[in-house]
Amino acid sequence: MAGKTSFTIATAFIIAIAAAWLAAPPVRAQGAGEPTGVWLTQSGDARVKVSKCGGGICGVIVGLKAPIDPATGKPQVDDKNPNPALRQRAMIGLPLFSGMQPVAPSKWSGQIYNADDGSSYASSISLAGPDALRVEGCVGALCGGETWTRVGR
Repeated sequence: MAGKTSFTIATAFIIAIAAAWLAAPPVRAQGAGEPTGVWLTQSGDARVKVSKCGGGICGVIVGLKAPIDPATGKPQVDDKNPNPALRQRAMIGLPLFSGMQPVAPSKWSGQIYNADDGSSYASSISLAGPDALRVEGCVGALCGGETWTRVGR
């Protein structure tokens, strides 16, 4: 009888543990698998806010290391843009990418604007860790990239 009682107690204990485990909500790291938030570029010259938009993600410049152009004494503008009508738009608030679509878990693909040369490139963005975002772009067969760091949590 003692063997049967210990089996029943052990079984009840296992069932209670399993029930508690199944009833508990899943625990996930904040932002795990999501690129949303503010990111510092690898060179540290800009902060980019990534947010969900439509079925993809968008990125907008929200801060600059040097927000004032030393040559003009005015806020930095998109002066390298090939479209003369866009050369006076402020860098802060400038969209770098919009509608990047998911192509794999924690990876998005689309076009990214490079304000340093005024061109747009085929690009992919992927989470390289909870606080690291890999941003890559290609022109033909020539590709390059950098890793952005999450700002705050």
